[in-house]
Amino acid sequence: MTALTLRNARGENIQVTEFSATEAKNSFGRVLDTAFSQGVVAITKRDRPTAVVLSFDAYQALLGSQAKPLDSLSHEFDALLAHMQAPAARDAMMDAFDASPEELGQAAVAAASSRRASSRHS
Repeated sequence: MTALTLRNARGENIQVTEFSATEAKNSFGRVLDTAFSQGVVAITKRDRPTAVVLSFDAYQALLGSQAKPLDSLSHEFDALLAHMQAPAARDAMMDAFDASPEELGQAAVAAASSRRASSRHS
């Protein structure tokens, strides 16, 4: 039983107890006890990490961390959709559909000029 250095999602190095596949097969109870107390155990084959054993708490934390980015994107999408459905946005979109090609061109030039001006002031 030795330690293996792994990198977590935040880029931090963490020490994980390592068992060879043979050790894991012959001493699975010790592997489970170590996973329970430390959260994670690496199983190696020919000195290369090939699997992990997680405690149930570590597994639940892993599942929970995956849901957060999706929830965040979901909330961001809902906010953008609500903004796009506001009366002012709806009216602006109707104006764009009713505009002539010349008016659209003038609006595009004005928007590009405005962006260039604001980026120079930043």
